[in-house]
Amino acid sequence: MKKFLNGRVKLILLLAIILAVATSIISALFGVTWAERAVQTVLSPIRGGVKAITRQVERYYDYIFEYESLEAENAYLEERIAQMEDDVRSADSLQRENERLRELLNLSEEHVDYQFNAAYVIAWDSSNWKSTFTIGKGSSAGLEAGMVVVTENAQVIGLITQVGTNWSTVTTILDTSLEISASVASTGSTGVVQGSYITGNEGKLRMNYLPNEAVLRNNDQVVTAGSTVYPKGLILGYIEDAGFDETGVSKYAILRPAASFDDLEQVFVITHFISD
Repeated sequence: MKKFLNGRVKLILLLAIILAVATSIISALFGVTWAERAVQTVLSPIRGGVKAITRQVERYYDYIFEYESLEAENAYLEERIAQMEDDVRSADSLQRENERLRELLNLSEEHVDYQFNAAYVIAWDSSNWKSTFTIGKGSSAGLEAGMVVVTENAQVIGLITQVGTNWSTVTTILDTSLEISASVASTGSTGVVQGSYITGNEGKLRMNYLPNEAVLRNNDQVVTAGSTVYPKGLILGYIEDAGFDETGVSKYAILRPAASFDDLEQVFVITHFISD
């Protein structure tokens, strides 16, 4: 495009020089008035063409200037948008970190005898009867197998069962391998809570070995009874159904877990507590 325009400019300059030279020669030979008339008559169409070419060249230059200006403006706007997107991501990250620290502070204030370490969920691996996920902290952060994992509301999620340098595997309370001593908060009736092959695919828990005289009501809260692994009073779930087991000697209850596993992003590991 630029080579083409440069050729046009050179042609215009050449024609202008020819006109000037021709006008000078004719004026010198025949007089100014006659020369002017002759040039006007003979070369007027050429001048019109030159003016048309000049206007076209000007339009091309205007187009190129405007195009380059738009390109520069677009590049600037794209850079600003990218910067704004980075700022938004940074703000979101800071907000999440702020929320994490606030939740950790609240949890620590409510449970002064516990020490917590917050971590984010980085991967899930679940099936009907097994439910595990991975968090982004491990032995380098002081985590060990056997530590209890809870939500910001002290609802039990599960137990750390494997530990790497910067990761840990958490087995949730939905898994049948975990058995937790528990009690009904309103009555003190005790039993054992675990996942079940029957109810595991529904995301529910089963509380077994309850005394046959136990009073079990819908929405009664079930909490940890306390042990060397699980601190006392952590929330496990709420009773949805109850009945006698196959032997007729004891009762069972079906629980809705207190913790939600569907949108779990952040968890809190209890790294130390004073057992009763």
